[in-house]
Amino acid sequence: MKFILFLLIFTFSISSTFAEQKVLRWAADAESGAPFVFQDPRLPSKLIGFEVDIIEALAKELGYDKTLFVQNAWDGLIPGLERDDYDVAINGLEITPDRAQVVNFSEPYFITYEVLAVKTGNEKVNDLLDLKGRSAGTLKSSLAERILRDAGGITVKTYESEANSYADLRLNRIDAVLIDQPVALYYASWNPDIKLIDKKFGEVIYGIAAKKDRKELIAQINSALAKLSSTGKLREIYDKWNLWNDIMAHHFNDYTLTKRDASGFKNFIKFQEREVTWQEKFERYLVSLPDLGAGALTTLYLSILSMIVAVVFGLMLALAKVYGSKPISFLATMYIEIIRGTPLLIQLYLIYYGLPQIGINISPLIAGVWGLGMNYAAYEAENYRAGLFSVPLGQFEAAISLGMTKYQALRFVIIPQAIRLVIPPVTNDFISLLKDSSLVSVITMVELTKEYSRLASIYYDHIGLGILVAIIYLLLGYPFVRLSKFVENKFALKSSKK
Repeated sequence: MKFILFLLIFTFSISSTFAEQKVLRWAADAESGAPFVFQDPRLPSKLIGFEVDIIEALAKELGYDKTLFVQNAWDGLIPGLERDDYDVAINGLEITPDRAQVVNFSEPYFITYEVLAVKTGNEKVNDLLDLKGRSAGTLKSSLAERILRDAGGITVKTYESEANSYADLRLNRIDAVLIDQPVALYYASWNPDIKLIDKKFGEVIYGIAAKKDRKELIAQINSALAKLSSTGKLREIYDKWNLWNDIMAHHFNDYTLTKRDASGFKNFIKFQEREVTWQEKFERYLVSLPDLGAGALTTLYLSILSMIVAVVFGLMLALAKVYGSKPISFLATMYIEIIRGTPLLIQLYLIYYGLPQIGINISPLIAGVWGLGMNYAAYEAENYRAGLFSVPLGQFEAAISLGMTKYQALRFVIIPQAIRLVIPPVTNDFISLLKDSSLVSVITMVELTKEYSRLASIYYDHIGLGILVAIIYLLLGYPFVRLSKFVENKFALKSSKK
């Protein structure tokens, strides 16, 4: 008894200690890549980048005990702030008038410009005017995208990850890439297949974003940034990542000669340039397995919960549509048609980002389960409906004539037979749901496909990692296929005995 009491007191004290910790929650998209926020190629579970260093320095200056990273898609960072999913967002967010109407920005912590890149040997493109009638790539929802679209006559292709734009340039899928100078420095300056045009386009100003009502936090961040600048800590960070430029020198009034060791930049380039042996690739896969395993568990957990919702609610919809009164049947039909006729991604956005605007704020997990479950329920309803119609009407009439109520006839005669018939399509739908669960990455959840995207953006190994992830998906789905076969055979055996 004393031991149990001791454990309770110890657990409570530990919980209280953690509860009293002052934590700065910050968000970024780790898939964005270097030099902002990215996974260490040597240890994928560790985040590195100049913005990681800035956040850690700010947290220390502001008296926070620790920082907590929240993964979110780049174009979902500002909506996530409005949901209070985190305190600040920092990920190369450009300070623009439209964004400033929605969130509060800190004073600029970095100022740069856009760089145009073409494939080596391309002498036809030396300016934006030369891109008329050609195609160019850039980051989705960025200032560079606006510049390209405003230029007119350019086919603009947008990317979730900057590194992928340069990959398409090397493969001749696009004619040029316009993107922020830090990205060009890390992903193109060293590559012999890419040529950077020696011109500066626009002015890109990065700020740390917080919710509109967090004015005090922004004021504290501005004060801390000024302190870090005066002590030389900011300059030290920029020198480490080889990011100091003449615009920054003017902004911070620091024209001293650089003392950069550029260790962060050198390590990144060294990693990119060297030849990778098969043994090293195999070691990478082994190192990546814990992250992929965690993503797989999230995928499986989310999929099972969502399918339970889909199966139960789908049956209710089918019964309402087939046996309900006209108003109920009409409502069930409308739900099924609306859900099947609209994209799942839009439904997830409405649930996760739309509902908080009317006072309904739910966690990412609940939003994911609800979104996937309610979506697939519409498809399961049609499976059940087909199963219900496959049972001869005479059995229902016979059950009623034997004195059963309508409810009893459905429960003991019709539904059990219908369920047996729909097991194969329901299993197929579960496999589809397992794959569609990748869409929840837009609502801050990191599942298997998102882990693959993040790792592939580090190693540029889409084939090897892709095969590994495909195998994991097969292993996740195969037991359920076997379980379905087992249940089918069991039901068939029972039917034959009767």
